[in-house]
Amino acid sequence: MAIKLHPSIDKGTKAGNKKFKGGTLTCLCATDPVTVSIKGNVAHNHACGCSKCWKPAGALFSVVAVVPKDKVTVTANEQKLGVVDGSATIQRHACSGCGVHMYGRIENTGHAFYGLDFVHVELSKDKGWNKPEFGAFVSSLIENGAARPKDMKKIRDRLKQLRLPPYDALSPALMDALATHAAKQKGTLKA
Repeated sequence: MAIKLHPSIDKGTKAGNKKFKGGTLTCLCATDPVTVSIKGNVAHNHACGCSKCWKPAGALFSVVAVVPKDKVTVTANEQKLGVVDGSATIQRHACSGCGVHMYGRIENTGHAFYGLDFVHVELSKDKGWNKPEFGAFVSSLIENGAARPKDMKKIRDRLKQLRLPPYDALSPALMDALATHAAKQKGTLKA
């Protein structure tokens, strides 16, 4: 039996629709749910093993992607949203009713990912979102108590089986973007 990582990827992933125009995310509350509209598709969708991202019950990973923050609008019950950890780099806005993270925003204008919001498209019934591309912060599963060290090879093998290359940070392209931003700020790399 295959290791269960997350309900939206355990049976494989499907390619997104290049013409997809966006959709609505809905929290898990049975009444008065929070809804968030996203215009356009997401980028850098991935399985994340960090200890901060919201994960559905029983999942080892979250599945999270980014979208420009000007494409994200809370459309219902915004009063139910609150920031989970005000000291975190990503300000995760969670529903006070069900605990689901509806979006995460980086408020630090000096951060390489400023202007991007982190969203969980599994909260949408709309079809066409870009599929997950990689696994991030895989070794964090040990740190946050979700997995034992002896299970990590099986978890990485399962990610590879699902065509989600596992990384212990972000994907190389995103790590390069962070390093490039830092080098430009330090003056060690000229634009």
